[in-house]
Amino acid sequence: MAGHGGPGVRCGRLLVLVLAALCGGAADKAPSCHEVRTEFQIRQIGPLKLVPDVPTADSDLQICQQRAPTCCTKKMEESYQTAVRRERTQSIQALNFELKYMIVGHVTAFQEAFESLLRFAENHTTSLFETAYRAMAKEAVEPVKELFTDLSLYILGAETTVESAVLRFFDSLFPLVYSRLINPGITDLSEDYTECLRLTRQDINPFGHYSKDMVTELSKSLWASRMLSQALNMGTEVINTTEHAALTKECSKALVKMQYCPHCQGLTLIRPCVGYCLNVMRGCLASVSELDRQWREYISTLEYLTNEMSGSHDLELALLRIRNSVNEAILHAQLNGPQLSATVKTWKGVERMPRKVMNLWIQDFYILRPDICILSKKKCLDEMGKIMKRASLIIVG
Repeated sequence: MAGHGGPGVRCGRLLVLVLAALCGGAADKAPSCHEVRTEFQIRQIGPLKLVPDVPTADSDLQICQQRAPTCCTKKMEESYQTAVRRERTQSIQALNFELKYMIVGHVTAFQEAFESLLRFAENHTTSLFETAYRAMAKEAVEPVKELFTDLSLYILGAETTVESAVLRFFDSLFPLVYSRLINPGITDLSEDYTECLRLTRQDINPFGHYSKDMVTELSKSLWASRMLSQALNMGTEVINTTEHAALTKECSKALVKMQYCPHCQGLTLIRPCVGYCLNVMRGCLASVSELDRQWREYISTLEYLTNEMSGSHDLELALLRIRNSVNEAILHAQLNGPQLSATVKTWKGVERMPRKVMNLWIQDFYILRPDICILSKKKCLDEMGKIMKRASLIIVG
């Protein structure tokens, strides 16, 4: 048995000697700051000359203070503070870039979608005149184009309203309907005559309730689209604000202590635990933490607006219904054509006056009879017309 056990014992003794030699060699190895220097260079923290070759007893350290010899110096601490500020800014910018890229992508997709819808709805509305009202088709192109341009500007956030856009469209439409459909015998549509009819439209309401219904329906749908467009753009602005948030000195010191102080002992591979890291970052981002609640509300608002647009305020349906609303309004005006003609004829003398003369008369009459003119422009002009006829200033045909 001794013969069989001899080699095993000898191997065991040899292994012990090897381990002892290795451990003894490691213990006898001179301390070095080589790993620290390597990390300092890889991370481009500062000049390599700042890193000592071997650990020293540096009593000037302000952040990474310790009793044992260290591979850090005060100059290195300053470089570490600069490095953590740069690294955190780059990290925040990288995260923000992803978020901004996503939001900008949604903004672009949204704008392309509604611009495509507007173009389609504009062509859809223009085709109404080409098929049903050819007598005014060419002249109706510009008012239709202006309407959809105004709606586009409204969605993009311009200082305008859906009501003003729609009513301006019907102001421009009435002279065409009156002279091409109700009274097709009118061949010369002068500027003064057109302007008179535009003013008349606002008081005699030739299109009935259809113009107001169109305002109501479009206002609901386009409001949601306008708010969504503004909200998406606002998101990018908020992100830009957080991107440039400056780190305080306390934050920089806390980051250095967490991330680089272990390097001073040559522990370059150690990473801070998640809890420690989160606590430090909460302190660093305290100045923008108040945005958290508003950001959550912002996300909720986006969800609400998206649901509104996909529900009862669907933008596509509202824009496509413009054609039908315009058609109903024109049919209403045609149905009441004789009454409209009779009403317009009472204004007939006014448009024959030169514009400057008419403006002067209107100004004077407003001063003389504010009780009438403030309440109703139609009554004001009617009364003014009677006075002018009695004075033989105009000839009514």
